[in-house]
Amino acid sequence: MVETNAVAVVTGAGRSEGIGFEIARQLGLRGLTVILTARTVDDARARAADLAALGLTVVGYGLDITAQASLETVSAAIRERFGKLDILINNAAGVTPYGEQATTADLAMASAVMETTLFGTWRATQTFLPLLRKSAHPRIVNVSSGAGSHGDPVFGLTTANGMGTSYAVAKAALNALTVKLANEVRADGVLVNAVCPGFTATFPGGKDMGARPVADGAASVVWAALLADDGPTGGLFRDGQPLPW
Repeated sequence: MVETNAVAVVTGAGRSEGIGFEIARQLGLRGLTVILTARTVDDARARAADLAALGLTVVGYGLDITAQASLETVSAAIRERFGKLDILINNAAGVTPYGEQATTADLAMASAVMETTLFGTWRATQTFLPLLRKSAHPRIVNVSSGAGSHGDPVFGLTTANGMGTSYAVAKAALNALTVKLANEVRADGVLVNAVCPGFTATFPGGKDMGARPVADGAASVVWAALLADDGPTGGLFRDGQPLPW
């Protein structure tokens, strides 16, 4: 259920070809007010301006989810301007090179990926949760990946694919965090789910490799953001269907 004055935050939306930007666009088209965030304020404002030019209500904020002060600044701005938050989409994440192996991984790089993907999402959720509790229909969506599951037959943890190990482990941890958060805030009416958008063409040549359109991957995330009050919580989904992890 979406209220006419619903407010959504999308993290990691600074790339015009990225899934975060497309999620923001799709939410804006549904009439939501979108807080589009990116690591730099220039990127955030530029992408927000792109969507505002389409007639959507989008505001851009610089946000580094690895920095508590940055999160508190944005949270305070939302509290002052809107008084609540209805949807938090944790899309920002770290990446590692394709082909990274557990036995030879640069652990400093792996730590940085975990800091963003897991702890950054965790930190953002804790910071924005008081505002979400002011919503009548609060939703949290963690953008995950089949690479962090045992259920994806192509990119899953037990396959021989080249997805970076640090990325996969961080996403698996994010799936676990999703379950723990969902159980803790269930009584408050907050639905918390993880969504794998699938192998999505967010990079040059992706379409030629068989990656799905960005709009399709984003729609999978938006589905979880707009769940009815009796919708699922604590799961990992792709295109509205459970994905074992």
